[in-house]
Amino acid sequence: MVRNFIIGFLTIAVIATGIWGFQEQSKNETLSITAENNYQRAFHELAFHLDQIEEELGSTLAMNTRRQLTPALSEVWRLTSLAREDIGQLPLNFVEIGKTEEFLFKLGRFSYRTSIRDLEKDPLTDEEYETLKKLYGYSSEIRDEIRHAQGMMLSNGDRWLDVEQALEESKEPIDNKLVANFEIMNKSVKGYSETEWGASLASIDDLNGELKKALESGEETSKEEAESIALEYLDMSEETDVHVSETGNGLEYPAYTIVIDDPEHEKHYYMDLSVFGGQPLWFLQDRQVEEPEIGLNEAVKRGQEFLEKHDKDGMQLVESKQYNSIGMLEYVYIDEGVRIYPDLIRLEVALDDGDILGYEAKSYLINHKERTIPEPKLTAEEAKDRLNPRLEVMEDHIAVIENDLGQEVLCYEFFGVIDDNTYRIFVNAEDGEEEKVELLEPAEPVYDFS
Repeated sequence: MVRNFIIGFLTIAVIATGIWGFQEQSKNETLSITAENNYQRAFHELAFHLDQIEEELGSTLAMNTRRQLTPALSEVWRLTSLAREDIGQLPLNFVEIGKTEEFLFKLGRFSYRTSIRDLEKDPLTDEEYETLKKLYGYSSEIRDEIRHAQGMMLSNGDRWLDVEQALEESKEPIDNKLVANFEIMNKSVKGYSETEWGASLASIDDLNGELKKALESGEETSKEEAESIALEYLDMSEETDVHVSETGNGLEYPAYTIVIDDPEHEKHYYMDLSVFGGQPLWFLQDRQVEEPEIGLNEAVKRGQEFLEKHDKDGMQLVESKQYNSIGMLEYVYIDEGVRIYPDLIRLEVALDDGDILGYEAKSYLINHKERTIPEPKLTAEEAKDRLNPRLEVMEDHIAVIENDLGQEVLCYEFFGVIDDNTYRIFVNAEDGEEEKVELLEPAEPVYDFS
């Protein structure tokens, strides 16, 4: 009897284990397919956007009027932003592509700066025309390498997941034709540094370069120290499973990529932490967020407590939104009552238990410093007179922002409504010019599918 019971129990256990294993395998296969599809989509969109960049730049060489040049260069600026986003979605942390990213960044800035200029009064110079010719040549080389890589992947049936695994497992350069194409592409644009961007862009570095400069004075952090910092930052025990790896040469700034598994609570954390200074740049908690148990006000309080706990004092909430069960919060530094928008930190808070789901502080780490804030030349009322008379102003503040030229300027910040739309408008406190006009999105509706 007992023997039969034990045999029956073991049989059920074996079957249950098999079912569980099959379900886990199916789940892993589904996740792998989804990840590969996302990589393939980003890669093919990158190829498409690089095609468009080359075509637009080629077209500008035959244009001679503002009516045509301005929209064409604006389109180049838009496309470079999309291409940089595509690259960011590919598993290229261990591939040297920093020069390509920097080239696309500066191409976008050059295009934007030129497109907003009054080209009728200040047309392209001979030097700028030569710059456009060089940029067209470099964009063609980038496009050709990506197209070559794309064709090779399609004909060989290569997978990005296999490339990602090989890069993660190998500390030495791997013999992979796809990786080789990206490295050749990167080398092909190293000559861009000789391109005459003009004085206005000569000192502009990409975000990664700025971050490297901001962090280089800190002490070097070991992998063991990075692990301890991450666990303390996320308030987790030392027994938690942590994997720390270097991001490689894909970024200008040296950083560790940290993955933390908390199987007991079905959570996974991902974090980038700077090698110099040991500063968390961003982190993300990956888990299923349940129905809201706390409101947005409580989420704001939890966010403020988190920032103060980690020595981010003097921060003030400037924007909060609820997306289903997640609170999206933005905080800026307050200096003598002035909102310093370049010193920005973004948080995501789970509304089921108040956990901090996401943290992003690159802008804060790059820009936070001692400032001498000038006195405004205009009063708030004088600045308000420069606004659209149909705007009903609800509140105002004094703030420092970065304008479209990357310069910090003192502004009056006005929140107002026209019809059912809410706007945030920054008016220069020195000359009364509108620096920025933003349409604020309403909170996402919370849908009930039950």
